Amino acid sequence: MAKQVLSFTLNDSETDVLVQPYVTLLDALREDLELTGPKEGCGTGDCGACTVHLDGKPVASCLVLALQARGRSVRTIEGLGRFDALHPLQDAFVRLGVPQCGFCIPGVLMAAAALLAENPHPSEEEIRYGIAGNLCRCTGYTKMLAAITEAAGVAPARRA
Repeated sequence: MAKQVLSFTLNDSETDVLVQPYVTLLDALREDLELTGPKEGCGTGDCGACTVHLDGKPVASCLVLALQARGRSVRTIEGLGRFDALHPLQDAFVRLGVPQCGFCIPGVLMAAAALLAENPHPSEEEIRYGIAGNLCRCTGYTKMLAAITEAAGVAPARRA
């Protein structure tokens, strides 16, 4: 099969890349565009490590064909904040020591950013639901919840 031109907006920049019709968005981002933030954890959309925003909504990029992004907007962790101006979630994750191995963190951050864009002041239950599709084997989620809560400006729920 012949490669096709994929024209889309990537992290606020117009982008063109040649891709095979069967290539996933994850593979196009990592292999063709050298953006290594999204990770392939499972390849079946179950782990969340490959989460990116497609037109502002979180998607498992391992399940999206690259050509489905044609004419659309894609944001990866590389476009969430800048090195000199982190996104509030990134700042909270760093300050609270959330990242351990770091494999899942880009996907968690993208899921949390989409949640906060839709619901700026979520409850703890809503935060848990918002990141439920992101699996982590290192942190146990406690620090993640605290960082997302802090970034949202929501006081942590009191435990009885």
